[in-house]
Amino acid sequence: MTEPSLPATAPGTPGSPESRTVDRRRVAIATVVGTTVEWYDYFIYASAAGLVFGQLFFKPAGEGVATILSFLTVGLSFLFRPLGAFLAGHFGDRFGRRVVLVVTLILMGSATTLIGILPTYGQIGVAAPILLIALRVLQGVSAGGEWGGAVLMAVEHAPRTRRGFFGAMPQIGVPIGLLLASAMLGIMTWLFPGEAFLGWGWRIPFLFSIVLILVGYWVRRRVEESPVFAEIAARKERSSAPIGRLFARFTPLVILAALVFAGNNAAGYMTTGGYVQNYASDPHGPVGLDRGTVLWAVTASSVTWLISTFVAGWLSDRIGRRTTYLIGWLAQAAALLALFPLVNSANGGLLALGLMLLTLGLGFTYGPQSAWYSELFPASVRFSGVSISYALGAVVGGAFAPAIAAWLQQQTGSSVSVTWYLIGMTAVGLVATLLLRDRPGIDLSPAAEEEQTRGLYAWQR
Repeated sequence: MTEPSLPATAPGTPGSPESRTVDRRRVAIATVVGTTVEWYDYFIYASAAGLVFGQLFFKPAGEGVATILSFLTVGLSFLFRPLGAFLAGHFGDRFGRRVVLVVTLILMGSATTLIGILPTYGQIGVAAPILLIALRVLQGVSAGGEWGGAVLMAVEHAPRTRRGFFGAMPQIGVPIGLLLASAMLGIMTWLFPGEAFLGWGWRIPFLFSIVLILVGYWVRRRVEESPVFAEIAARKERSSAPIGRLFARFTPLVILAALVFAGNNAAGYMTTGGYVQNYASDPHGPVGLDRGTVLWAVTASSVTWLISTFVAGWLSDRIGRRTTYLIGWLAQAAALLALFPLVNSANGGLLALGLMLLTLGLGFTYGPQSAWYSELFPASVRFSGVSISYALGAVVGGAFAPAIAAWLQQQTGSSVSVTWYLIGMTAVGLVATLLLRDRPGIDLSPAAEEEQTRGLYAWQR
């Protein structure tokens, strides 16, 4: 279960311990920067969907329906994330991780920038929501392909005993992206209050994406290809149909891995999908806080999510991925019970506290994911396996979680139904976690493909 030893080399030369350390640091920075840019773009949309898109693009449908339609566009993009995952998995397993990361970054940033100049319903009528949905679909395709490539670059470059730590790097890009998105919108609501924000203040964070694209592109172009893929290419073992092989042999593994993420994603998309922002700031709702207060509470919770995600990745190298997850599921369930009573207090500080408690559980059910997924799937189908499992989990868990929550709230008139829906999804993730094996330190190289296909499930020895 040890990875192949590398030949001794002179210090400072390619392949030496010093150069490998520098390369790992460069990969870590590249994955953090790249995923931050991707998810900033993704979360800017979700936050705007909760705050302004209902009024600007779907208002003729009526107050309550416009909100649900706005959230449905958030969920619609999830349906295209599996397409992005299939495409990225196919090309990533055949042609490498790096090229996919560059393409997805450019696709996401371009779609986000175009949303920033998109006319509203009042300006061009029904064409406005149609174009908005089309650009959101492009975001979904990009997000579906982004995560798997970033994860494998981080984990496959990492030392065997520190995969959880390095695998947490692309994971923390998600809360950093949420932090930047919420902070940018918070600043805009301060600089452009009321109608000015609805008029054009909301557009500035979308247009800012073009700056982030340039930074992310420069960073990612400087990263070397994953050593595992380089070995696959050298051995001429690239599969011509990796997705077909994945589903022919590992369909139960894909389903269970997807359900693990679904349990995290449903709860996480209460903020990242814009539901809490809308629920807490709706002037006709039960809370009625101003937009700025809500956005700064979300920003504060992004910090605790970042910290807990990083700590969970580090801890998983010491106590195992599965054990870390189990701690996270219990913490997430407890936080969900407290969340809406704190939100319904209509107090900004208690709202922030509720969200921060939730993100502690979210971090522990997200931080170890990169390393665990990478150690579950064999080398020849790893990109396809981690990408498709992640995308399917996002569809099942997060795609329509904000819309479901809004519908439950409207039907029952109470947030209690939303709480039990989220706890039910947490239980799904917990059960899926118990059915999978923990395999920290397993050899990830293509030479160990046969070993990688054994002992995937909890009932196997």
